[in-house]
Amino acid sequence: MCRRLPRPLGRAPVGVNAKRRHMPAPDQSPPYSFRPAHEHDAPGAAACVNAAYRHYVGRIGRPPGPMTEDYAKVIRERRVTVAESRGKITGVLVLAVTEEGFLLENVAVDPSHHGKGLGRTLIEFAETEARREGFESIYLYTHEKMTENRALYAKIGYVEFDRRTEKGLTRIYMRKSLNADLPPRD
Repeated sequence: MCRRLPRPLGRAPVGVNAKRRHMPAPDQSPPYSFRPAHEHDAPGAAACVNAAYRHYVGRIGRPPGPMTEDYAKVIRERRVTVAESRGKITGVLVLAVTEEGFLLENVAVDPSHHGKGLGRTLIEFAETEARREGFESIYLYTHEKMTENRALYAKIGYVEFDRRTEKGLTRIYMRKSLNADLPPRD
């Protein structure tokens, strides 16, 4: 169970029933803009996710979990941020609060935008949101065969804490402590 810090006064909780609000854009120079996803973004979000994960199908032997999601439903039920460039969705970030804590459920970047810092910016935004909501850590999961993702997450401070088989997929659960990044308390 993830320990949650007391929530500052005036901050709304996140989750399925939380009221949607405009989220500030991560600190990123153009050509990207960031905004909460709306249901009409579902086809573009799905296209971005499918493009981002397509190369894993052969390695895993089936579509990864994010490729099987109904993005209209995901947008309705979770916190989804999209990154756009020239009017096209180029990145998707899905966040949720679960019994285990603050979940970075999915980060997807269109392959034509790899290597430009967009994925890192989305992850940093997720970590900022977790801190803002009062969480001491953030967690994610990835397929055991997505070795490059596991290496990247480890490089930026995520540590494996569990392995689970869910929906026929073997997932590696990783957590990052946000304590070192919290401002000192008065």
